[in-house]
Amino acid sequence: MSHITSSNRPRGGGQGKGGARRQENNKIYAYPLPLLFSPPPRTTVSLATSRVLGIFGSSNIQVENPHCEGVLDRATKSVWVTNKKDAMILWRRGFFGKGDLSRSEPSWHTRQVNAHREAAASAGKTLTSEEIREKRRAERIQFKLDRARAMAQAAEEAEIAFKEGRQANTVSIPSGATWKPQQSTQEPSTTEQTLVSKVMPEVEEDEDKIKEEEPLEDIEHLQLTLQETFFLIWNFDCLTVRDPLYDKRLTLKEIWQTLQEVYYPSLPSSSLKLLHSYANRFDNQFLVSYVAYHHYRSLGWVVKGGIKFCVDLLLYKRGPVFQHAEFGVVVIPVYEDPEDQITSPFRLNNVEPFTWSWLSTINRVNAQVQKTLILTYVTIPARSRVDAALVSSPACLAHYSVRDVVLRRFIPARMRD
Repeated sequence: MSHITSSNRPRGGGQGKGGARRQENNKIYAYPLPLLFSPPPRTTVSLATSRVLGIFGSSNIQVENPHCEGVLDRATKSVWVTNKKDAMILWRRGFFGKGDLSRSEPSWHTRQVNAHREAAASAGKTLTSEEIREKRRAERIQFKLDRARAMAQAAEEAEIAFKEGRQANTVSIPSGATWKPQQSTQEPSTTEQTLVSKVMPEVEEDEDKIKEEEPLEDIEHLQLTLQETFFLIWNFDCLTVRDPLYDKRLTLKEIWQTLQEVYYPSLPSSSLKLLHSYANRFDNQFLVSYVAYHHYRSLGWVVKGGIKFCVDLLLYKRGPVFQHAEFGVVVIPVYEDPEDQITSPFRLNNVEPFTWSWLSTINRVNAQVQKTLILTYVTIPARSRVDAALVSSPACLAHYSVRDVVLRRFIPARMRD
């Protein structure tokens, strides 16, 4: 992919707050892969010995493997990493996965804690969790009373207007979306007291439902795509996946087969013959997607999902925290043998010839956000040429080929030269 180049334009200056944040990110995201490579202590091996080992293809470099764990979730076609330490390792060392409650980095808990702190700061002092709970409880009671007072006033106004034969004046009744707490010294009238007494049981019931607030639990997990999962397992052996359906850890061969079966349709057990037609197919959606993912990851790009911009993948030079994605990728499967497409039980996206209006639309969307569109053609090997039994192992990936076609939107007013 030598024809795909990344822009070196700086995004913001290197001084002040932006420069400090960039330096901090360089420290946090200093490692591009989950594995850490460190040279041995100088006292362990001499320089001469190290050179001799290098000649024979051996190395004494120490490798630190984090050995993360995840759980396969078939419904979402993903793997969940619930251990917070493992999640931060995979995110900070290569930007693998995304938080299920966040746009990218799993930062839901941090955002919630900061929101509580900002609410406390707006009150003029640093409040404890108990004080925040009491403040919310008092505001809820005050809202109930203000609403009851307004309803009593509206009823009284309507009754007076009816007796006088005129139209009642409009009385604003507080809404939970717009109401703001404020002190009130007005004494309620007899009618208001009666209506307040009617809604007080509702207030007390709400009070009974308010439980003691506990420290905020971090319920977010890191969500890995199946392509990211197999890339981490096959290339780095730094991830272990447990299948809750069988309550066991999957081996490499089992995970390879299971990730393909995730894309099988839900069929009754009686349809074993139909289910067998999905096996040993080179056009399985997992295989086609993984070929494209592995292609760009192996070239050093950080690959993320691109559904937000109507594409399949986004390519980052370093990662989402450093700069925006430079390229948007649309994966287009191409059958080497047209007969395989006719007999295929799968219906892959972008196989049929696309229209020029579709292409122009996607190209315009990505041009507006300063991304270059790439059409990635993944050629599916013919079953008549390659033995279908190869699908049972990653050896079949060597028979796929990838071609990149870079598109740029032509703007006559800007491209006269």
